[in-house]
Amino acid sequence: MADPGEAYVPSAASGPDERAAPPRNLFISYARADRERVRPLADALAAAGHAVWWDAMIEGGAAFARAIESQLEQADAVIVVWSATAIDSDWVRDEAAHGRDRKRLVPVRLDQTEPPLGFRQYHSIDLSHWNRRTDAPEFDSVQRGIEAASRAAPPQPRIAQPARLSRRTAIIAGGGTLLAAAGAGLAVWRPWQAGDRSASVAVLPFASLSADRSQDYFSEGLSAEIRSALMRIAGLKVAAPTSSNEFRDRKDDARVIADKLGVDYLLEGNVRKAGETIRVNTTLTDARTGYAAWSQTFDRTLDDVFAVQTEIADAVAGGMLVRVESQGQAPGGTEVVAAYDAYLQGRARFNADAGKESDQAALADFDRAVALDPDFAMAHAARSRSLAALAYLYSSGEIAGQYRLAIAAARKAIDLAGDLAAGHLAFGFATLNGFLDFKGARPAYDRAYALAPGDADILLMYAFFASKSGRDTDALRVIERAAALDPLNPRVFRAKALTLISARRPQDAIEAARKALAMNAQLSGTHGYLGLALVLTGKAVEAKAEFAAEPNLSARLAGLAITERTLGNAAAADAAFAELVRARGDAANYQQAQVLAQKGDVDAALAALERAHAMGDGGMSGIGNDPWLDPLRDQPRFKQLLLQMGLA
Repeated sequence: MADPGEAYVPSAASGPDERAAPPRNLFISYARADRERVRPLADALAAAGHAVWWDAMIEGGAAFARAIESQLEQADAVIVVWSATAIDSDWVRDEAAHGRDRKRLVPVRLDQTEPPLGFRQYHSIDLSHWNRRTDAPEFDSVQRGIEAASRAAPPQPRIAQPARLSRRTAIIAGGGTLLAAAGAGLAVWRPWQAGDRSASVAVLPFASLSADRSQDYFSEGLSAEIRSALMRIAGLKVAAPTSSNEFRDRKDDARVIADKLGVDYLLEGNVRKAGETIRVNTTLTDARTGYAAWSQTFDRTLDDVFAVQTEIADAVAGGMLVRVESQGQAPGGTEVVAAYDAYLQGRARFNADAGKESDQAALADFDRAVALDPDFAMAHAARSRSLAALAYLYSSGEIAGQYRLAIAAARKAIDLAGDLAAGHLAFGFATLNGFLDFKGARPAYDRAYALAPGDADILLMYAFFASKSGRDTDALRVIERAAALDPLNPRVFRAKALTLISARRPQDAIEAARKALAMNAQLSGTHGYLGLALVLTGKAVEAKAEFAAEPNLSARLAGLAITERTLGNAAAADAAFAELVRARGDAANYQQAQVLAQKGDVDAALAALERAHAMGDGGMSGIGNDPWLDPLRDQPRFKQLLLQMGLA
């Protein structure tokens, strides 16, 4: 084995190649199992006149680790040899990250294995068919890569950042020290500060490397928790999850993804969960350069998983040179691992929106979470939303009792954690949709908005509430903020379309609805909103096609009944209305009122609205600015309903 401090001498050197570039100091990073496959490359580079250092061992103690670190720092180019073995090597990943950060990376590959996350945006030279000759085109490509890396401008200094130790150094020296997230030096240099522009980051979905696919919820939950932790860092804008999740199977270059999301940095990683142990690998990429600003591996036991979330968020902030003004742990959490696990499973099922069975299973998970830890406020808030959703979507008849359970769960969450935005949002949602009480719901929505102004989901719910309350200007302002945080979320543009319809701007609503449908052609409600906007602009024929495509049965039949009548097809209109009554009954009293109002049957329309109100039909929350109901607005009975709901 070569001494750690000496350059490798080739076994069959034939003197420098006259065509070769000027000699360079080279460091070769490779997996130990690939040693004999890498040797011909080291021989050829040494024969070309370069000083080649490649470590042939991983043992040797701290002296060897220091030698590796020294050679990495001195290298003009770091040649990383990717292979099926190398991608699983922590040593290779760390040395590659070091070379990438110094802009000295020259990636090559021995087979067709794709490089790991954080390195796929760099072209790697294919040596799988190289004939080991120095006059081969593959070797010429390596030489050109070495020259390009050697001539790269040195990176900007990393102020108040610990030395970037390789994984070898960290383990041998008992390291693993995290970046100091705050410190006197961090305020000195901020590359994004031109024009006082805040830094922004998107957290891409963390990949689960566990063989058991049922464990995917854990990696998804962890990335969500890291995103939440980052949102508490002052001066840091965090892209919302729906847009970030569009790049779950990342194919694009980092700069392309960042441009689509409108962010400066991308945080990506993976999670390997085995028994009671987890390993989290993270990489923060600067989208302007394509280089990593920071990378780290975290090995933890599950009883320490909660600390990992804050550690990663703080370390990312250090890598971005942000002065962290963290407010500490997220309110409403738990230290009971089993409770947290149940909460993550419930949230994964609830967010899947896969139907009644999935939603009921989510509620069971949240029930289990609060049983395991009665003080777990986030689980109580999630339980409230789940109860309210089940009542809203699947119940018939008297549903006030179910909403009372939802409100009780939300109150419990707020009692346990008064600053938990999700708790206030759950209370407002249940109050509005269960009891049609705008005045009672508004303080809760306002509080949630004040606590989480950077959470796109909170903004979306708040905008809906503001729009339904008749505050169109506020609603549109908040929707635009949500769109900036979550530009690839079709639900944002669906909400924008409805808000614009409520503001009587149907032409703009058409554009927003079509944008939402371009992202998700089957997004419930969106074809109906587009159909309504088209009717309002006199395009009934186009509107009919949109209503026919609407997945929501009540909205589809009501829209067709109104559009057919607009087109003069009375028989078809009556048939669609009859089908609405037959298929949905009292559950569609609100939609029946819309059709009857447009037909001119005022008394019947008002009676249907009064039945919907008595039943607590959540659809009644749209009464304040629904264009279909405009023929009723001068009626005393209609005004009385508005008064009862706190809208007058």
